[in-house]
Amino acid sequence: MSPIEFQQWRKSLSLNQREAAELLGLKQRMIQYYEKGERGGNKVKIPKYIRLACFAIQDGVVDFNGEAAIATDTR
Repeated sequence: MSPIEFQQWRKSLSLNQREAAELLGLKQRMIQYYEKGERGGNKVKIPKYIRLACFAIQDGVVDFNGEAAIATDTR
C-alpha cells in the first residue's frame, strides 16, 4: 500500500486523520507519516498489520477477539 493508496482508503471511508488513527489504534501523527510516506526525511513503509487492518475496517470489521469478528451494522 502506497501513501496515496492509504490516503485514498481513508477518504473512501469518509474518515478524517483523527478518526482513522482511532480505528487503527494509532496516533494521528502516524497517519500523517503514512500519507506523506516519510518521517524526518526517512522513508516510512506501512506495516503489513496496518494494511490488513485497513482491509478489515473497509469490510466492516471493527474488532476481533480471536473467535469471531465484530462487524458494524451496515444497514
